[in-house]
Amino acid sequence: MSSDDESDPNDDSSDADPAVDALLDAYALKDERRTGWQLRGVDAPESVAAHTWGVAYLVLALGDRFREDLPGIDLDRALRLAVVHDVAEAETGDAATRADSTAETPDPAAKEVAERAAMEDLADALPDRIRDAWEAYEARESPEAILVKECDLLDVCLQAVFYEREDRYDPADGDPGAFREYDDLDEFFATTEPRLRTETGRELFARLRERYRAARDGT
Repeated sequence: MSSDDESDPNDDSSDADPAVDALLDAYALKDERRTGWQLRGVDAPESVAAHTWGVAYLVLALGDRFREDLPGIDLDRALRLAVVHDVAEAETGDAATRADSTAETPDPAAKEVAERAAMEDLADALPDRIRDAWEAYEARESPEAILVKECDLLDVCLQAVFYEREDRYDPADGDPGAFREYDDLDEFFATTEPRLRTETGRELFARLRERYRAARDGT
């Protein structure tokens, strides 16, 4: 066999598949760490993909509780929205939502433009249902999109309770200058409360805040 006939095992150009390329790009979400926890010095903070699993699990586990607030909700459709809701961050990275008035926050319009551009790259070679689910979530008009956003917010509170109970953070290991108006993990609850839209979401939030305070104060 001549050298011209020898194939390079690392050359996959003959097997080019745009869908596979898009999936590989999206898998960066597994390594993209949640910025808010990093700022607070959480040891080995969750990835955005781990957060996505949490949101999907809350939809499945708690979705029925929201039926009075969100009549006619389709939990299977909500799960599709949950799975894709943060996929754009595989390209844009995660930007923490802040309540601290001294914190730098991204421009919402610029963030939207960046995320839409990311979705054009990530979803173009994939079935339309990927982009459609992401667009539905972003619109926040359907019962399913509202549920997913409620679960997105509540997931942060659950994660804060978990980290507080496990003593998993040291502000000195994060960015001490980033938290000037809030102690411990209090800011994560401050950013969540005003954005909840349902009575069920607010009730669950209140219970989680109680659990967090008990863990924080050792009571």
